[in-house]
Amino acid sequence: MLQKSQRLKRIQVVAVVFLTIAGVVNYLDRSTLSIANHLVSQELHLSASQMGLLLSAFSLSYAFAQLPVGALLDRFGSRVMLGLGMLVWSIAQVAGGFIQTLNHFLAARVVLGIAEAPLFPAGAKVVNEWFAVRERGGPTGTFVSSSTIAPMIAPPLLTVLMLAFGWRTMFVIMGVLGIAVALGWYMVYRNRDELTLTEAETAHLNEGTVQTAERARKGLSFAEWGALFKLRNTWGMIFGFMGVIYMVWLYLTWLPGYLENERHLSIAHTGWLVSIPYIFGTIGMLSSGYIADYLLQRGMAPIRSRKWPVCVGLIGAAAFTVPAAYTPSTTLAIVYVSVAMFFVNMSSGSAWALVTVAAPRHLVASLGSMQNFGGYLGGSFAPVITGIVVDQTHSFVNALLISAAVAFAAAFVYLFVVKEVAPEPLPDTANTQPV
Repeated sequence: MLQKSQRLKRIQVVAVVFLTIAGVVNYLDRSTLSIANHLVSQELHLSASQMGLLLSAFSLSYAFAQLPVGALLDRFGSRVMLGLGMLVWSIAQVAGGFIQTLNHFLAARVVLGIAEAPLFPAGAKVVNEWFAVRERGGPTGTFVSSSTIAPMIAPPLLTVLMLAFGWRTMFVIMGVLGIAVALGWYMVYRNRDELTLTEAETAHLNEGTVQTAERARKGLSFAEWGALFKLRNTWGMIFGFMGVIYMVWLYLTWLPGYLENERHLSIAHTGWLVSIPYIFGTIGMLSSGYIADYLLQRGMAPIRSRKWPVCVGLIGAAAFTVPAAYTPSTTLAIVYVSVAMFFVNMSSGSAWALVTVAAPRHLVASLGSMQNFGGYLGGSFAPVITGIVVDQTHSFVNALLISAAVAFAAAFVYLFVVKEVAPEPLPDTANTQPV
């Protein structure tokens, strides 16, 4: 086992800390609308179906932006693409505080979705660049835990801001915070090819891989990008991640509304109680990477060490969502949702850990963006379907059952489609044009 230098350790810490902070800001910005759900719908006179459309505007634009953004990340690197994305999404967040109509809000949420697209593929690329294969699970689980840390602190934090200053000022404050983080990232972080590494540092980072540094520095070609769609694992990850994000997005967008409307809790009580499931979600997310690294160190093949936690997480999430739908007890509902959140976020973190071992370094962001495209394409239906179901039945029961069924089906996609196989050859890029 090769030792890492102190410089590498510093780079790794700075990268993961900044990615985690960026992820927290990212999810706080996503959460502002769900926290302000009731007040926004009252002020703009929106039905549950219209609110579902508004909530889905983000996820649809986010999904379709994934495909080009992955190629751009692999071409230009995480420093520029993530910095630019943070800047633009923060401006869109500020704009959300000044909207007056549903159409204006839809436009702001679409821009927010497009600009937030680079974050998680960029994170996967950063981890792939700056960590050896055997240690990628832990940092992956850490930075993706921002997707549960933010929703955990969002209800009390954003509720206090909203009650103190109004929902519009809450949007503006969060946007200004994001602008500051964007500037900090661009000033501090460097891509791997922007620094000169020693032979020992390069050997440590390349341990367990077959790709040379020279190949990683070559431009990504259209042929290579397109060839990813010919691999069965790519499609397994695309369709499997749909089930993960469907449930994640349902809880993120509708959990406050569920507690207020189905369980008849006040906005203030909801602001605190909704944090409990995200505490368990954070534990699940953080544990995912370390579970994957443990299984790998115990001799399990790289892809299987990530795939099995994904499957177990999806089945567990489905199993506990069903009783959450039927129990008459608010306390038991919180317990069941909390356990479901632990499992679905363990699955989500493991899915991102899977990306870091399923593609060579110059294709990691592209594969991650393809997986995220599938996830948020499927996830974008969750707010809309939930809104329609609530309008039709005046209950969240069927919406939760649909989510459980989707998660259960996704587990079987990962189980039977994603396989531990030898790397399939990609086109030679010597005579192809870079993306």
